[in-house]
Amino acid sequence: ILPIFRIGLGAPLGSGKQYWSWITVQDWVGAVLHVLKNRDIEGPVNFTSPTPVTNAEFTRTLGKALRKGTVPMPVPAFALAAGLGEFAREALLPGHRIVPAKLTAGGYRFAHSSLDEALRAVL
Repeated sequence: ILPIFRIGLGAPLGSGKQYWSWITVQDWVGAVLHVLKNRDIEGPVNFTSPTPVTNAEFTRTLGKALRKGTVPMPVPAFALAAGLGEFAREALLPGHRIVPAKLTAGGYRFAHSSLDEALRAVL
């Protein structure tokens, strides 16, 4: 999505109210190492930041980080579904508010816990 945002055409997808969980590569690697070293953490672990955001917030924050405007009108859900099919219907349009409960309970400290901070670090 970076090329689209870099030319100022980033826009919310569908309603923009769906939650997106995210994580930086630095935190993903750190979290994996933390889990491998910590035998108290068992079972499935969510490797996401502790602060999921809505698609609209993600759009605004990425546009701001790139110092580009975003399109105020969202991309209609039907257009996404028509163009991207099942991927849009299952990954982009529904909400996925996933949090790293086991990581935080297990003492992992995120290097980037806010999206704004994370985008400034990686861009």
